[in-house]
Amino acid sequence: MNERILIRPYVPGDVDATIEIFLRSIREVSSKDYSAAEIEAWAKVEDRALWAERRMSRPAWMAEIAGNPVGFSDLASDGCLDMMFVHPGYQGVGVATCLLGRVEEEALKLGFRRISTEASRTARPFFERKGFRVITRQTVEKRGQGLENFLMENFYA
Repeated sequence: MNERILIRPYVPGDVDATIEIFLRSIREVSSKDYSAAEIEAWAKVEDRALWAERRMSRPAWMAEIAGNPVGFSDLASDGCLDMMFVHPGYQGVGVATCLLGRVEEEALKLGFRRISTEASRTARPFFERKGFRVITRQTVEKRGQGLENFLMENFYA
């Protein structure tokens, strides 16, 4: 893929694109690492307005290729990369790397020297390649299902 990846700030009109990317990424990509019951519990957005409010409450970004939304990420006020999802059709082309670069840039600008994330089984290898280390394995409950993920961190000079 030779198209340029554009990272831009999230705007309110991005809500439906982020929800679609989130749901498709879980259902089509993470389904190789989690059971059908776990995917069913995880892949839900019950309150669109709350979802939109959460994205607007913090620095958040959209990744685009040729004007199409292909990924998104955000940074919580405690230095946690809370969400990063890439559309299934754009996996492995550098979208997550570009989003992480933008998150890191913002974190450093805000004075953070550490970024943490709760990486899924699917995302863990990506974050490890980017220098993150696992602090602990944990289980989070979603709609009656226990989903394994990994609290990870990376330090910056």
